[in-house]
Amino acid sequence: MNIVMTVIRLIARPMLASMFVVGGIDAIRNAEALVDRSKPVIDKLVPLVQRTAPQLPIPTDPKSLVRLNGAAQVVAGLALATGRSPRLSALVLAASMVPTTVGGHRFWEADDPSTKATQRTSFFKNVSMTGGLVLAAVDTQGRPGLAWRARRAAQDAQREARHARRLARRDAKLARKNLPFG
Repeated sequence: MNIVMTVIRLIARPMLASMFVVGGIDAIRNAEALVDRSKPVIDKLVPLVQRTAPQLPIPTDPKSLVRLNGAAQVVAGLALATGRSPRLSALVLAASMVPTTVGGHRFWEADDPSTKATQRTSFFKNVSMTGGLVLAAVDTQGRPGLAWRARRAAQDAQREARHARRLARRDAKLARKNLPFG
């Protein structure tokens, strides 16, 4: 079973990453064309980030932010495709999908039924891809995750402490019995 999952990951990761590499390159090259659609999201997101993390040097120019998001998608997409830090890269891609989806596919604002349907389909396609990325972000490749290892270490420590306590009690009893005045 392990070899099957390894082969599946080897094939599935580049498949999942391909859209991000292509889309990221497109965003870098054609940032100007994407600015109008992304501006409403950028106008809300930038002040939020500035309030919550004022030390982050994020640009406020929409064109630069579109390019930055595109670059993050290219880098993380290539990392995911090649299996380099796949959990982190999937998490970065999932985070990049929030502004991409909300900014690029606001179907609820469309008046034309055809445009609304197309944007709704694209919106939920992106939501589905984000779900796949979240799954990839938690995939431990059959190895125990950090939370499991921490719980296991705590259980092992408790077991060792109980064992040490029993040994100490036994040794104390034996010592009391062997005392010349006891």
